[in-house]
Amino acid sequence: MSETKPLKRKKVLIFSLAYEPLIGGAEVAVRQITDHLTEIDFDLLTVCFDDKLPRTEKIGRCQVYRLGFSVKQNPNLNQESFWFKINKYLFPFNAYVKAFLLHREKSYSATWAIMANYAGFAALFFKWFNPKTPFILTLQEGDKFEYIKRRVGIFWPLYKAIFRQADFVQAISNYLADYALKIGFKGKPIIIPNGVEIASFLKEFPKNELFALRQKLVADTDDVIITTSRLVVKNGVADLIFALSYLPFKTKLLILGTGNQLENLKRTAEDLGVKDRVIFLGSVPNSEVPKYLKIADVFVRPSLSEGLGNSFIEAMASGLPIVGTPVGGIVDFLKDDETGLFCEVENPQDIAAKIKTLLVSRDLWQRLARNGREVALKNYDWTNLVERFRSEIFDKIV
Repeated sequence: MSETKPLKRKKVLIFSLAYEPLIGGAEVAVRQITDHLTEIDFDLLTVCFDDKLPRTEKIGRCQVYRLGFSVKQNPNLNQESFWFKINKYLFPFNAYVKAFLLHREKSYSATWAIMANYAGFAALFFKWFNPKTPFILTLQEGDKFEYIKRRVGIFWPLYKAIFRQADFVQAISNYLADYALKIGFKGKPIIIPNGVEIASFLKEFPKNELFALRQKLVADTDDVIITTSRLVVKNGVADLIFALSYLPFKTKLLILGTGNQLENLKRTAEDLGVKDRVIFLGSVPNSEVPKYLKIADVFVRPSLSEGLGNSFIEAMASGLPIVGTPVGGIVDFLKDDETGLFCEVENPQDIAAKIKTLLVSRDLWQRLARNGREVALKNYDWTNLVERFRSEIFDKIV
C-alpha cells in the first residue's frame, strides 16, 4: 500500500511599496490576512524607508525584505527623503530581481501586488517571466482616475498591462472594481473590503479616563469634531478647517494623522483665525485611536476621492455619526440620512451645515450612530473578511 504524499504548503510572495511600521489600510489588511491564513507561507518585498529598520525581519507570520539604498528618514515622516524617492522608483526592478532569486529557492504558488503602483509594476515584470504563476492584484487606491493617469504619464500602456496580466483582481469597493474593468481587467473583480478590529472599537473605557483626556484637549463644554486621516490633499482636511470658521467658537477639531500637508494646514488654521480651535495630534498608535473617537461628538472626512476609507468604518464601529462626501468607495457604506450625512465636495459651508445638523438633533445623532455601528459590525469584521480571502482567492490557487 503506497503512502499518500503530504500536500505542499502554498507560498505567496507579496509586493508592497509600504509596510510596517508605516501603517495604512492596505498594510493593516496584509497583516490581518497573513496572520490568519496559517496554512500559507508569506514573504513580502517592500521599500527601505528608514536605515534603522532591519533589511530582513519576521513581522507576524510574514517574512519581510526591505530593498534599496540606506535611507535616513525624516523623523516626522511628513516629507519623503531624496533616497526614499529613489528607492520607490527603483523598486520594480529591485523587487523583480529579489523575487527571481527567492522564486528559485522557494517556488512560489502565487504573487500578490498591493495596489497597481510600483508594486504592481514589480509583479508585472515577474509575471512576464513566470506566466504560469498566478498573479493577484489588490486595489486600495483612493486617487482619482485622471490623477493616476497623469502621474503614470508615458508608462500608461505598461500600467494597463498590470490589469491585463492579473489572474485575480480584488477590490475594496465597487468603485475600484469598476476601475479595474475600465483599465482593462478581463475577468470579474472580487470585491472584499478592508475591515477593522471590531472588538477594539467596541471597547468601553472608564468614564473618568475619557473625561480626563477630553479635559486635557478641550473644555468639557466644547463640541468636538474629529478626523483621522493622512494629511494629503485628497482627504479634504483643509476644507474641514475652513468649515470650522462657520461653526460656533466652542466647536473644536481634533486631527489625528500626519502627512505632507501638515505645515500648510497649520498655516490655513492660523490665517483663518481658528488656530486655537484645531488640535493636531500627529501620528497616534492604533491602540489609542478608539479612545480619541470615544471623546468626540462627530467624525468628519470630506474626501475629494476615496478607495474605501477605513477611518469611516472605525468611527462607525465606535458609535460616532459621520459626515462624508459621496465619492469613490464611501458610497458602499454611507447612505445619506441612514448611516451618516453627505456633504458636498470642497464646500466648507455645507460641511459646517451638516455638522450643525448632527450637533443640534440628538434623535438624528443617535439614529445615525446606531445604524452606522450595525453596518460596521455586519460587513466589516476582519474575522469574516479573512475567510472570504481564503475561499474566494487563495483556495483557488493550485
